[in-house]
Amino acid sequence: MEIGRVVGTVVSTIKSSGLNSYKLLVVAPVEVATDAATPEGATTYVAIDLVGTGEDEIVLVTRGSAARIPDASNVPTDAAIIAVVDTVQIGSKNVYSKA
Repeated sequence: MEIGRVVGTVVSTIKSSGLNSYKLLVVAPVEVATDAATPEGATTYVAIDLVGTGEDEIVLVTRGSAARIPDASNVPTDAAIIAVVDTVQIGSKNVYSKA
């Protein structure tokens, strides 16, 4: 799993039928220790939204085979947003807190 920030949306009127009820969002990886934008060398990607998140939120994303949609085994997904992050704590330091 990784942490990212939702930076945009993808609109597609023609897509696999199993994706019809889901939003497609553009996610940029985030360096959690600094809440920095996309770390050097990382690229944005599209993820299916399973939790109803919004733009500019910090999210938890799973990728690869773990990103499959439950009860829809024939739907091709590579990245899925599975949670909206409220706080991130590293050691005793709170490095991110949702306002």
